[in-house]
Amino acid sequence: MRVPLGVIGIIYESRPNVTVEAASLCLKSGNATILRGGSEAIHSNQAIAACLAKGLKESGLPESAVQVVKTTDRAAVGELITMPRFVDVIVPRGGKGLIERISRDARVPVIKHLDGICHVYIDSHADPEKALSIAVNSKTQRYGTCNTMETLLVDQEIAADILPLLADAFRDKGVELRGCPQTMDILPDVVRATEDDWGTEYLAPVLAVKVIDGLDGAIEHINRYSSQHTDSIVTENYTRARRFLTEVDSSSVMVNASTRFADGFEYGLGAEIGISTDKIHARGPVGLEGLTSQKYVVFGDGHIRT
Repeated sequence: MRVPLGVIGIIYESRPNVTVEAASLCLKSGNATILRGGSEAIHSNQAIAACLAKGLKESGLPESAVQVVKTTDRAAVGELITMPRFVDVIVPRGGKGLIERISRDARVPVIKHLDGICHVYIDSHADPEKALSIAVNSKTQRYGTCNTMETLLVDQEIAADILPLLADAFRDKGVELRGCPQTMDILPDVVRATEDDWGTEYLAPVLAVKVIDGLDGAIEHINRYSSQHTDSIVTENYTRARRFLTEVDSSSVMVNASTRFADGFEYGLGAEIGISTDKIHARGPVGLEGLTSQKYVVFGDGHIRT
């Protein structure tokens, strides 16, 4: 049977809507939660906490099932992540610096992801119209999300034909392209990419572009630079699609779809508490099931093992 994890500490920045979403998910999955939001929304978070406490009381539930830390002092985070007697798991939602600090210092298990370095690979067997639509949507539908494409890989067999079309589309959207030498041979006006560009989460209208030597080269590049968040292949070749799904080691792997679909709501999970790139317990969007564990239940009638 599914069982709650226990007390979930959630550390996040800025947006006060996280207070409502996190509290709701934890309550629905049977967990208690301690919420520590950022200083930018301290007053909103406190107002929301008062509403939650009122609702819990009126529902006959303990008001302490949802607690919002009242201080913005960073020392409070240090205390929360080092109390395994009282907290069962920590979920950080925020920038890379916050998550790195919590992953380094926590004595409580952490459900996390660091970067969203997501790729779209346009295979030589891709449908050009699908490729153009998927690549543009993956990058420009929203810039500041962890499932936004940050690197575009194009098979060298079709690069000369499709890159100019892609460049025009991204230019219309105001996206700066940073390309490898082969990309610059086809698109002389792009910025030269550096080694750092292949491992950068821009969260901005900037895109790294690399011409790649077939599917083997794409898989090798992705597994080297990806943050194991979301990677997509555009192809009409079933065998190549299956290889990509099997050999790319990310929490979401897609065929002929925008990386922007890597989302709890889009996956039918309802709201999500975050996206995990860990390999243990929860991976990918973390919804209600990701906030529970399991235990085995056995009914007997005097049964003994011999």
